[in-house]
Amino acid sequence: MNYRVLFLTASVGLVSTACSGEEATEAASESVEATPSLAVEGETRIRSIRQLTSGGENAEAYWAFDDSQLIYQAKKPGAECDQIYIMDPETGDSHLVSTGEGRTTCSYFYPSGDQILYSSTHHHDASCPVEPDFSMGYVWPIYDTYDVFVADVDGSNLRQLTTEDGYDAEATFSPTGDRIVFTSTRDGDLELYSMAPDGSDVERLTDRIGYDGGAFYSPDGSKIIWRAHYPEPGPDADDYLALLEQGLIRPGELDIYVMDADGSNQRQVTDVGGASFAPYWHPDGERIVFSSNHHDDQGREFDIFMINLDGTGLERITSAEGFDGFPVFSADGRYLVFGSNRNNGDSSDTNVFIAEWSEGG
Repeated sequence: MNYRVLFLTASVGLVSTACSGEEATEAASESVEATPSLAVEGETRIRSIRQLTSGGENAEAYWAFDDSQLIYQAKKPGAECDQIYIMDPETGDSHLVSTGEGRTTCSYFYPSGDQILYSSTHHHDASCPVEPDFSMGYVWPIYDTYDVFVADVDGSNLRQLTTEDGYDAEATFSPTGDRIVFTSTRDGDLELYSMAPDGSDVERLTDRIGYDGGAFYSPDGSKIIWRAHYPEPGPDADDYLALLEQGLIRPGELDIYVMDADGSNQRQVTDVGGASFAPYWHPDGERIVFSSNHHDDQGREFDIFMINLDGTGLERITSAEGFDGFPVFSADGRYLVFGSNRNNGDSSDTNVFIAEWSEGG
């Protein structure tokens, strides 16, 4: 789902990213210099903030394993739905690497750097999928036309990895290069699975009723973090299952979980209330950054937080008004990229930013 990319509330107006078939370079050279006005008082962990994109909805930027490039999804101005782009983090220049058809989500580099993963609906229909009926309240669509694809880093040689009926998306690679973790409805619920790089040897990792998604391997490949919502038995579970049958889920409370890479030793990391999502590993493998609205009674303000893997040491990283989310460390720990509404004037645009990370705070 676009829910790694699309955790939104009506007030945040976040991200339903691009569906442009044009392969022209999207330059952001006017935005790549560090701008003092992008910093907010109290944000002592992030410095020399630079805006890498300008206009539209841009989010979920992930580093190549050698930190040389970023891959992200965007809905450029005038586009109908999301597509995948690769960006030079020094210049902000980007180019389209997905097909320009259907809707795409959840992109990631192979550890080798010469291939990419993403999910797409283009093989079912070149048009964008129909948006959900919001008369049912705020719901997320789970498009059962999503499958996981692999392509060369320039977008060529596209190959389909998943072929089961249902939703297959949110795929990321182990740094050891031997497994891919992803979310699927192939067994009737939104569960986590792992598979070999060629799509074979699929193993189910989770088995509770509820949504499991947005998973990432630890820097050494031994653990997996993910976000989950497990409804209480009774009306909450009934509502979840009824919506799931219609290809929908209702976002609400989300927490961060961790497990061993084989699915064992599952445990909850966050217990702060609200919606905590988009977890990502600190390079030391002992801390996690994530986005949450737990600190806002109205649930409208999302900020980036950091927490120890054992659930202690919660620390707020950002404090800008609106949305800050999808934090991702470079492998060397020097930089943090994230999506934010900051510096968007009167628009609801979400852009990708990069900041130097300070361990000293």
